[in-house]
Amino acid sequence: MNTPMEIARKVADTVLYEGHLLHPYRASAAGNQARWQFGVLAPPACTATADPSACQTECLLEDAGYAPLHIRLRFLRILSRSVERAEGEGYRPVPALEAGGRTHLTYDEAVETQHDALLPLPALLETEQVLDVGAPASRTVEPLVDPDGEPVGRVVREHRPLDAVMRVRAVRLAGPYGLVKLRVRVENTGGWHPGPGASRDDALRHSLIATHTLIATVDGAFLSLLDPPEWAWAEARSCRNLHTWPVLIGEEYRRDVMLSAPIILYDHPMVAPESPGDLFDATEIDELLSLRMLTLTEEEEQEAGATGPRAAEIVDRAAGLPPELFERPHGALRGTRPDSQARHPADSEPLQDLPWWDPGADTSVSPESDGVVVAGVTVARGSRVRLLPGGRATLPGAPSGPSSYGRRADAHDMFLAGRIATVEAVLLDVDGVHHLAVTLADDPGADLQREQGRFLYFSPDEVEPLGDDTDRPDVW
Repeated sequence: MNTPMEIARKVADTVLYEGHLLHPYRASAAGNQARWQFGVLAPPACTATADPSACQTECLLEDAGYAPLHIRLRFLRILSRSVERAEGEGYRPVPALEAGGRTHLTYDEAVETQHDALLPLPALLETEQVLDVGAPASRTVEPLVDPDGEPVGRVVREHRPLDAVMRVRAVRLAGPYGLVKLRVRVENTGGWHPGPGASRDDALRHSLIATHTLIATVDGAFLSLLDPPEWAWAEARSCRNLHTWPVLIGEEYRRDVMLSAPIILYDHPMVAPESPGDLFDATEIDELLSLRMLTLTEEEEQEAGATGPRAAEIVDRAAGLPPELFERPHGALRGTRPDSQARHPADSEPLQDLPWWDPGADTSVSPESDGVVVAGVTVARGSRVRLLPGGRATLPGAPSGPSSYGRRADAHDMFLAGRIATVEAVLLDVDGVHHLAVTLADDPGADLQREQGRFLYFSPDEVEPLGDDTDRPDVW
């Protein structure tokens, strides 16, 4: 039987290597010159990068017993790979070197690093637990020889020292529900100071990369922070997550594992079963990338293979993928309702018998002239509104209620909340529900979007009418 951590592993691996290499998976490709964009925790004194030195996860646990929490910290650690040519009594760094029928490239590798901790909840409620998650420096040298056994160079792989700690604390919240707020904070505590001319690549060698945590419980259940129950709305909103995004993981019914990752996910993310293997692009475009791999020239394939073992694996997989597996990522139809609610096909109504709106026959609907009453004000085309994604509970001082972001669970909302928009049309769907098509007032591309009919859509309770009051601030 798979443990909760094993169930979560596949999605976590996708997070770990997101952006590790980009198509066409060659070291010389422009997209692979600037690497390691997600979850970087740099040394605190570093000024060569804008990456933070710490990340923090806060989540809620209900019905917590006394069984220990299993916390797994995972990240990549850069392994510098330098190719050097033998010259006289010494060696000189070079970008590439042929030896033994292979091409060796100077290019950084990545090594998975993992730290596991079993921490009893009572101990976490008493005091903060601090764990050392750093690693010492290391250096290996691989000699390169020609077919006659004569030395031609070497490959030097080197880890720089990494100093880091993980701080874990739990607090029991007041109230009748017995909720526990859990905090997991990971800090790069390295004392590395960049010298003159130090680059981001230098800093990354002393950094944690793609940092994320898996948290599992066998005694209790985590609450979704994207869609919390109404009774826990205020507590969920109080959770402070820095440079990470915690979600429930595993099957839809599971609440025993959380993944806190440096990329935005929804609850219960999964890797599509049709995916033939990792492509470092969140498996969203497997078919396209696999087909593109078949267009590489022999020289490009050789360079991709020399870039690293994971790139070589992708090249070999694409070359040997049978036609039936190429067809699998082309598309899949998944139900939008639980199986228990699904009807047998024989019970379905014929498509032609379903009621539908004929815009040519129904003259009572006119998106360009219709209006809808919002907070006692009629909103129609041309009205100015303030966007409140999820509902007016997003306003400061608004009465408590379900989290707006939780109900819609749309991470894009955080960038739209409080923005001023112009209503372009009032739409009525076949269920009799109104929707507002809007453009952002400060968007320089609004005219182009209006011309092409590309709008943002909100329900009436997700906007605040502004009327002609132009003195109000655009952001709360």
